[in-house]
Amino acid sequence: MVGLLTVTPGLDTALILRTAGLGHRRRAWGVVLGIQCGTLIWGVLTSLGVTALLTASHLAYEVLRWAGAAYLMWMGGRLLWTSWRRSADEHAKVDPTEAGGGPRADDDTVLGGWRQGITTNLLNPKMGAFYVAVLPQFIPAGAPHLATGVLLTGVHILLAVCWSCALIAFARVLRGRLQRPSVRRCLDRVTGAAIAVFGLRLALGD
Repeated sequence: MVGLLTVTPGLDTALILRTAGLGHRRRAWGVVLGIQCGTLIWGVLTSLGVTALLTASHLAYEVLRWAGAAYLMWMGGRLLWTSWRRSADEHAKVDPTEAGGGPRADDDTVLGGWRQGITTNLLNPKMGAFYVAVLPQFIPAGAPHLATGVLLTGVHILLAVCWSCALIAFARVLRGRLQRPSVRRCLDRVTGAAIAVFGLRLALGD
């Protein structure tokens, strides 16, 4: 079940491919680490019964849902705005790096990617709802809840890391093409639109 969840194209896939495709290898691994840290936190909280509050408390779920939606739409909008500004700078024959639209060396950091990955994961209430609905069903009666829950979450993390390795390797193969200015603008717009749509769907409760 978590294998199918992992390979299904979604927000995590878009973030990893876009980051790795731009040549930000350290940041891409930071995104992977952040996403999996978030997954581990969801697994631990579910094993302790804390995430049941999301399904029991309508207010708690709504607060997290709107916070996640706002963050995703902001992130998607920022990518779209940057791509359009970069396009305008190039038409005006301005160096996009000087204008602040090009890649900067300080963008390629593990910490920056980790923050983005864990924030995106933890602000997704559907992750919590998935774990509440699925994880307890696979914990045998009489087994220690926390230890078994963390072990099962570890299986999910292992599969996700393997899939992330494949995504990063694929992006590195195409990196030369993806770093062309026109292709990069297209990649940013597609990724930004996809992230914004995820946020909108989350806001609408779809």
